[in-house]
Amino acid sequence: MKGDAGTSEPPVATDESRTAARPERRWGELVLAAVVTALGGYVLTTAGSIVVPGSTNTLGPRAFPYLVGVMLAGIGVVLAVLVLRGRAGQQEEGEDVDPEVRTDWLAVGLLVAALVVHVFAINVIGWPFAAALLFAAAAVVLGARPWWRAALIGLVLGLVIQVVFGGVLGLSLPAGPLLEGVPFLRG
Repeated sequence: MKGDAGTSEPPVATDESRTAARPERRWGELVLAAVVTALGGYVLTTAGSIVVPGSTNTLGPRAFPYLVGVMLAGIGVVLAVLVLRGRAGQQEEGEDVDPEVRTDWLAVGLLVAALVVHVFAINVIGWPFAAALLFAAAAVVLGARPWWRAALIGLVLGLVIQVVFGGVLGLSLPAGPLLEGVPFLRG
């Protein structure tokens, strides 16, 4: 009985054990690597078309896009190499996602519609009111009740963003016809 454990034959490799030992290729990660690399190449290509003023004492407006482009391309290549070598990321178990629940395409469509309305409403009614409309619409579509509270919070957020970016930082955010004459909201 003692010798039984030492004389057993080594296990025979079957097709199932060979495929289990080989790492599974994750095509989604390879697509992500290709997209990130392509995005880096696009940024590098378009950064060359930025007009540079005559000054040569500073880095200029092309420096940061070139840095971002190189970093994107490098990260994409490194990610592709890692995935091809079998060092893929851990698959998320989706602990808070119920796979039996279907996607609510109506909510997705309403959110996209709210975003499109926001884009066109900025120049018509101004940034603060367009932001309030977007926030309120998104909150109500996602289940916020009552609707007027979401609209009020959206208006406060829109006005705060207008004051900070338009008034304090001096960025161009259109205040709209109702707030055009307010000096600290200059946009």
